[in-house]
Amino acid sequence: MKNAYIATYPPRQCGIGTFTQNLFNSMIASKENDSDDRNSFIVAMDDPNEKLTYPEEVKLTIRQEVQEDYRAAAKYINVSGADSCILQHEFGIFGGQDGVYILPLLHELEIPLIVTLHTVMQNPSNNQREVLQTICRMANRVVVMSHKAIEMLVDIYEIPRNKIAYIEHGVPDIQYDQEKVKTEFKLDNRKVLLTFGFVGRNKGIESAIKALPKVVEKHPELVYIVLGKTHPNVIKHVGEEYRLSLIQLIEDLHLEKNVILINEFTTQKQLFKYLYASDIYITPYLNEAQITSGTLSYAVGVGSAVISTPYWHATELLSEGRGVLIDFGNTDQLSDALIDLLDHPEKRVEIRRRAREHGLKITWPKIGKIYNEVVEEVVEEKVKIENKEEAPFDISLLPEFSMKQIRRLTDDTGIIQHAIFGIPNLKEGYCLCDNSRALLLALMSYRIKKDKSSLKLIPVYLSYIHYMQNEDGNFRNFLSFSRQYLDEVGSEDSFGRTIWAIGYLLNYPPNNSYCQIGQLIFDKAKPHFDNLQSIRSIANTIIGISYYLRNNMSDDAMIEKLRELTYKLIDHYNINNHDGWHWYEALLAYDNAILPLAMLHATSILNEEKIRKVAFKTMDFLVDHTMKDGYLSIIGNEEWFMKDGERSVFAQQPVDAMGMVLMFRQAYNITGDKSYLTKLYKSFRWFLGENDLRISLYNHDTQGCCDGIESYGINQNQGAESTIAYLVSYLNVLKAHEDYYRKDKRIKKQENYDSKTIFR
Repeated sequence: MKNAYIATYPPRQCGIGTFTQNLFNSMIASKENDSDDRNSFIVAMDDPNEKLTYPEEVKLTIRQEVQEDYRAAAKYINVSGADSCILQHEFGIFGGQDGVYILPLLHELEIPLIVTLHTVMQNPSNNQREVLQTICRMANRVVVMSHKAIEMLVDIYEIPRNKIAYIEHGVPDIQYDQEKVKTEFKLDNRKVLLTFGFVGRNKGIESAIKALPKVVEKHPELVYIVLGKTHPNVIKHVGEEYRLSLIQLIEDLHLEKNVILINEFTTQKQLFKYLYASDIYITPYLNEAQITSGTLSYAVGVGSAVISTPYWHATELLSEGRGVLIDFGNTDQLSDALIDLLDHPEKRVEIRRRAREHGLKITWPKIGKIYNEVVEEVVEEKVKIENKEEAPFDISLLPEFSMKQIRRLTDDTGIIQHAIFGIPNLKEGYCLCDNSRALLLALMSYRIKKDKSSLKLIPVYLSYIHYMQNEDGNFRNFLSFSRQYLDEVGSEDSFGRTIWAIGYLLNYPPNNSYCQIGQLIFDKAKPHFDNLQSIRSIANTIIGISYYLRNNMSDDAMIEKLRELTYKLIDHYNINNHDGWHWYEALLAYDNAILPLAMLHATSILNEEKIRKVAFKTMDFLVDHTMKDGYLSIIGNEEWFMKDGERSVFAQQPVDAMGMVLMFRQAYNITGDKSYLTKLYKSFRWFLGENDLRISLYNHDTQGCCDGIESYGINQNQGAESTIAYLVSYLNVLKAHEDYYRKDKRIKKQENYDSKTIFR
């Protein structure tokens, strides 16, 4: 097999780079007769602060903070002829927040992916969890080096256990004679303690030094070697502060003759000489959160007598008598353990024997063979499922769903309609349109995400709608921040959007109380259905009535009202439908998708061919003018798009993208045609950067959505309408994905039943 490896790589001084080099060589060595395997190559994560000369197996480098390099690497790998990609993952070696830049590369890979995790956090930040979950979802196999990591991946990150492979950290098959290397290092007649690896405060080296005076008093010949450079990230932030503190501690304890700090990143061969020269190896880490330790694996691999604190990897690797565990930071325990092993060489010999016995099982040639077997498995699995119909989108690539900006904009009156950047603009007050949309969002969030915090928002928006309803059943729209009415009667658009939200509430009521007030508002507004003139108000009202009827199909009068309103739209369509212009008016303006969306909803209730035909004809017309270049390009609100004129590109609004998402979801619900799901996801990606400017409108810091695409760039204000549009679209992507898989399971179940029936 030909493999592409993504990781740091020597000469970059990095433990993961050394791991990758060993893995690369061992996988090739275990398949000497496979010419393809010898053509495997490295894509190296480059350190921007160093000019490195890589060996010939490195065919491409990625500059850590340059996003374009990641996509270029994906393209290179895809055309390289590689059978699989093997990624070494550690948050700090990839660009972006928590290494998020690696995600687009992995998403664009067309070959199986094996990911080795060098860190699994027990208490990740939301972003760290999202990044790691996304990587694991995209991976065909996730490799970890401890059983604790498997437990955390399953319980915390919800990764399927059958996707996880347990492969221990490899150990180079290098052997030296202890006495000879002691002589080489001029350590004859010395008892040698050793710790190696990058130096940092979490390594607990000061604890080991503090334990030494008691030991040196009995064994003055003892020497403790700390081999390793200060970690580059430590130097970047605080310089050599920690190493200097260790030097001071050594002086304070008068241990200058017994402690040696060697500040270098040594070669592997030199490192193993030190390991063989040591009598006892120490890893005095300060906390348990260490899922993998290459240094500990090396020490066990060569058969060292190890004393360690009980961090996760040590607890597993040193079990069955392969080492001694002491409590975190307990210098007295460490002193006693050291004295015990130095005083009783037979105990050291037994620990070394057990460790070496285990070490022989994890040499790199054997680990390389296991990795090759994993690669063969996933490649074979890919061949088996190559013709399997896959979901048309990958929800693992979505940002985390968050209502943070909505809650920021909401007070006890309702949702503030505008924002200055991410901050509520109180001077603009409230409007019915946005509170109705916010009610719709909160209802969807509670229904789809089971988000109980959304349940608390529903009465806020519902009470605003109730407060703005006049005695005659119509609605006011605007309210100042000081709660003063700013109009007598709102727009027809605000009326229609309110009926949509109330209709949705009546179809999916979270409780009976909300249902009752929703019914009261709906009944009071019904007399105004006949007076609507705006086609978008009619469309919004059709959607609201359609939701209402799904739970009230015995309401014949409302079914007839739905038919009347639907044919009003068809009348508009018939007037304007000529010369290839299949639309409801002589221009494409704002919130265009709401019109075919309404017809699709009416189709699902009334089931009339004429309605269905107009719905799909106008939907296709809109798609032709907004998605012909392979991504969603919304009709701009600057000048819109007049028939026989030039379409406006800028002042694109998020609410238009939301309409497209909802339209395609409803089309899929009616037809079951998967192509509509592909278009749905493509429309949603407008928010995330697949648009005319190739800039994301979603703000990861505020979790709000920017107000639109302008000629100068992105409008960075994040008002209610825009953020609601993003979140409603997001929820519909999730629901469409859920519906797709539910339908797929039903089909498989039916096919299975049919096949059993046939064979009976």
